[in-house]
Order: sequence, then structure tokens, then C-alpha cells
Amino acid sequence: MNPNPGTSVSRIDADTLYGTLSLLILRTLARESLHGLEIQGRIHDLAGDAFQVEEGALYPALHRLERDGWLESSWGISTKGRRAKFYRLTSDGEKRLARETEGWLNHVRAVLRVLDLDGAVS
Repeated sequence: MNPNPGTSVSRIDADTLYGTLSLLILRTLARESLHGLEIQGRIHDLAGDAFQVEEGALYPALHRLERDGWLESSWGISTKGRRAKFYRLTSDGEKRLARETEGWLNHVRAVLRVLDLDGAVS
């Protein structure tokens, strides 16, 4: 259900998002180092309001990605003057991003073939 009547953006459910959250975080941080709320906002903005990453999902994912060696963090000051933990990709994170992106594209292509829409994405 689209919570914003009159818009053409349909919302993506939480189960679908959960399976791609790591990929979305890694891709967002490929551009620059960001703190948690910036990551959350950037994903929301880039998704065109299709979904919202909740803090209850974001921070465990960030901790998991850091634990696995794909992110590293350091403390700094946000643009609002508050102390914040900034995350950035490691070289292993860059490799993981490439693998996950390719895997996701393969998945999308396969689903499009099943839906008989394989010409929709190149």
C-alpha cells in the first residue's frame, strides 16, 4: 500500500529490504564516510521514498558489517556539532560490495526472466 496517495512510488516491505540492507549500506558508503543518521537519510533519499531504513535495522547491520571487516569506524563531529561514529568501507568491504552487487544483478535478471520481463533491465 502506498502511504502517499497521488505518488507513483510503491513502498518496499521490510522483509525485502532486510535481504538487501547490507548491500545498500556498502554502496552508500562507497561514495563517502558517513555517520548512521546520514546513511539512513542518504538511502531514503536515493530510494525515492520507496522505503525507510529503521534505526533498529540499521545499527545492528552497521555493527555486523564492521565486525565482519567490511567497514571501519571512527568518532568525529557531525554537521550538527554532535559526536558521531563515522563509517567507511575497508578494502575487503569494497570487494564484498562488488560481489554482492553482481549477485543482486544476477538475482534480478533471473526474476525478470521468470516474470517474462527480461528485456526490462540490461
